[in-house]
Amino acid sequence: MKKSFEKNIGLLILRLGSGAMILTHGIPKISRLFADEVKFSDPFGFGPVVSLSLATFAEVICAGLVIIGFKVRLATIPLMITMLTAAFYAHLDDPFSRKELPLMFFICFLTLCISGGGKFSIDGATEKKPRLYV
Repeated sequence: MKKSFEKNIGLLILRLGSGAMILTHGIPKISRLFADEVKFSDPFGFGPVVSLSLATFAEVICAGLVIIGFKVRLATIPLMITMLTAAFYAHLDDPFSRKELPLMFFICFLTLCISGGGKFSIDGATEKKPRLYV
């Protein structure tokens, strides 16, 4: 029982911390969407506006879902894609120290994707408990 509580507290801290920190990268991108000329890397050939929109969606909407613990496993997928794109496209020619932060975020979101949001999340609170039939 104690191990389960500690694991769930750890997942809560990981969710709140990583979600809130990535949100600080996403909120400034909102105003960039409404700039006269959008300047943003275009790794997939969709155009800078679409690429910026996808990154903003991940870093704001998906980060919010991670924070509140709703559909955590699904919400981490765009975040992981965004972090890998940042590390290996936007910072491809940069030293490792510039890739380190998106890779660290990637590890956090991968962990949450595998583990889920934990008991102290909306997902955990609404999870159906298995019934024991006698």
